[in-house]
Amino acid sequence: MMKKHTLIWITGWIFTGALPASSQHVPLSRDYPIQPVAFTQVHVHDHFWAPKMKTNTDVTIPYTLEQCRVTGRVDNFLRAAGKLPADKFTEYTFDDTDIYKIIEGASYGLQVKKNEELERYLDTLISYIAAAQEPDGYLYTFRTMKAAKPHPWIGSKRWEKEEDLSHELYNSGHLFEAAVAHYQATGKRNLLDIAIKNADLLVKDFGFGKEERFPGHQIIETGLTKLYRVTGNQAYLDLAKFFLDVRGPGKPDSKEYNQAHKKVTEQHEAVGHAVRATYMYTGMADVAALTGNQEYLEAIDDIWHDVVEKKLYITGGIGATGAGEAFGQPYQLPNMSAYAETCASIANVYWNSRMFLLHGDAKYIDVLERTLYNGLLSGVSLSGDRFFYPNPLASMGQHQRSAWFGCACCISNMTRFLPSMPGYIYAQDENNLYINLFAGNTAEIKLPATTVSITQETDYPWQGKNGITINPAKTAAFTLRVRIPGWAVDKPVPGDLYHVQEPAAKPVVILLNGKPYPYKMEKGYAVFHRSWKKGDKLLLDLPMEVEKVLANEQVKDDVYRFALQRGPLMYCLEGPDNKDSSVQNIVVDRNAVVKAEYRPDLLNGVMVLEMPGTATKRQLNSHELVRTAQNVTAIPYYAWANRGPGDMTVWIPYDVYAATPKAAPTIASKSRINGSLRNQRMFKALNDQYQPKSSGDHSAPYLHWWPKKNSPEWLQYDFDKPYTISESTVYWYDDGPWGGCRVPASWQLYYKKDGEWVPIKFLHPYPVTKDAYNTVRFDPVETTALKMEIQLPEEHSAGLHEWTVK
Repeated sequence: MMKKHTLIWITGWIFTGALPASSQHVPLSRDYPIQPVAFTQVHVHDHFWAPKMKTNTDVTIPYTLEQCRVTGRVDNFLRAAGKLPADKFTEYTFDDTDIYKIIEGASYGLQVKKNEELERYLDTLISYIAAAQEPDGYLYTFRTMKAAKPHPWIGSKRWEKEEDLSHELYNSGHLFEAAVAHYQATGKRNLLDIAIKNADLLVKDFGFGKEERFPGHQIIETGLTKLYRVTGNQAYLDLAKFFLDVRGPGKPDSKEYNQAHKKVTEQHEAVGHAVRATYMYTGMADVAALTGNQEYLEAIDDIWHDVVEKKLYITGGIGATGAGEAFGQPYQLPNMSAYAETCASIANVYWNSRMFLLHGDAKYIDVLERTLYNGLLSGVSLSGDRFFYPNPLASMGQHQRSAWFGCACCISNMTRFLPSMPGYIYAQDENNLYINLFAGNTAEIKLPATTVSITQETDYPWQGKNGITINPAKTAAFTLRVRIPGWAVDKPVPGDLYHVQEPAAKPVVILLNGKPYPYKMEKGYAVFHRSWKKGDKLLLDLPMEVEKVLANEQVKDDVYRFALQRGPLMYCLEGPDNKDSSVQNIVVDRNAVVKAEYRPDLLNGVMVLEMPGTATKRQLNSHELVRTAQNVTAIPYYAWANRGPGDMTVWIPYDVYAATPKAAPTIASKSRINGSLRNQRMFKALNDQYQPKSSGDHSAPYLHWWPKKNSPEWLQYDFDKPYTISESTVYWYDDGPWGGCRVPASWQLYYKKDGEWVPIKFLHPYPVTKDAYNTVRFDPVETTALKMEIQLPEEHSAGLHEWTVK
């Protein structure tokens, strides 16, 4: 029989960052000095976030639940329960977590608005999960189903490959978070009991002197602290701390990628997989708050400075490289190849919210807000059913939102995050009430002095005016702390990674009951300590000036460029709004006047920015560029890629040196392209005249056949008219040693003659040199088409950056 636990309600998390929907309160011996106000106590009614949360409820959650059914994720549980044959399974050993995360998101929605049909469906899913759980609490469908040919990542016995790829503990972490959310939404124990049974097994199996393994992918730490907060079982908090302390050298698979290269208290720089890392830093903050561990705090304080001052995109995204979905080196922030995974942005919000609760400094909310409105929100389409995994800051049409991913972690993560957004607006510390974010809402907050009803009326982020009405249940003294965003005082982010070109002309204006009122600034907050009475009204007017943001000169990818910021929003240029659907060729003077205009009919209503600029274009047989004046339009970054694939850039060249001029008309650029690729968007890379820095240059568009290996492939140029040709050049794509592409085993050119393909005669072997142009010169032939046949390497795929014809 499983142990019975006394369930207690506490002021704590239902992570994503909000509080339990309960009025009961049993304090823990230690906790965060500041507590968030539960999202269930905050009712958002604005024109920005409310529609997005409604789309998540009405579209995204039903859509993702259906995708989990059709892709076999639900069937994994039925196979583990013996209700379906174990003849197949889904692609990844962590696919179970998509079910858990969507249950979590749906449960958050149920806390705000009851939905009996959805609640019944969740109960059905939970019954499948219960049936898949083994008697001792083990819950991992990929092993329990006992497939004839098991997934290669699971190992021969439990936990054997946990440090690497099995994700058994990662699955448990998301199970715990879902279970707590569902229990708090419905009062039902059906999923919570499953989670407790699984957690008790982990307590039995793991610990010093028992299984001394660390989780390969962190999340179990926050899942356990969350379960601890609801059950009061100290063993869960102890186990969370163990999973942090057991990391380090000497363990199997210890490396920077999974943050196990050092003990966690000895880590002072952000390295490795960005999602794993920020989940771990979040877990360290939780355990530190609950145990008073000062060494954890010192480590994550240093890591935070490393990220914010050297490794943060202007959109709030983190994780510069797709090689390991990882943090790059300091100031390594490429734009077109930016990974900036949606999951990493969500984790960045979690982490910065904890840092604020520990330190009470607005700078953490500055980072949180920047991420929230830009690098996180860009992860889901306006329609709610198309998604980004990476969130690049530039594109030449090779990026587009997808309906689903085989690895669907970002999609299910978004479904669980959006309903909890109101939980980041307010926080409290005794009689200190913090206003951190600005959105039209009403909230009811219990302070020791009195219960306070608070209302915000604002058109943020489009306008900076916010009327904040304070209605205490009785006249009482307490302190109101109103965040003054860093962007409003010419500080895009803490540190010197980014700075504005010119200070804003307008100051922040704050009036109390229509008149100036003395206040002091503390840690980024305007502090009002007074006796408040019903009907008191604060007017906060933030300057919504358009600012040009420049990057630290050590960020080489942003040299001779600026980014546009207005309020909390970053802007980008996108093809549909600009001449010839091109933006990489645009140059805008640093001193150009930028005007803002709200367009209710565009992208569900957005503020656009207009400015004069110049388009650049190459011409044949000349290094001189053709320059043409044009109007340039920018839209909010979060709204890009909702109108099909195309050009986009956040960082706008102010010097022609940084622009990519439009291609000159060549044989290749005027050709129609065909080939053995399903993703035809990649064809554009072949003739865009973009010069790669190396074969592994992810900032340059490229074409590839990954994951194909050892197969014959082909590409074809059909010319716009007959040409006499005598030379062709290829620049191969090769992302070794970590990626899956290498230069090809061999290749051959053919030209079309009388409807037949004739091989090009070349006296030497066709060159396959990495990091160089590979040229084949031959006797002139007249033709209307040229074909390339490529043999992929035996153990790798292959690709191309560029293919020219003379």
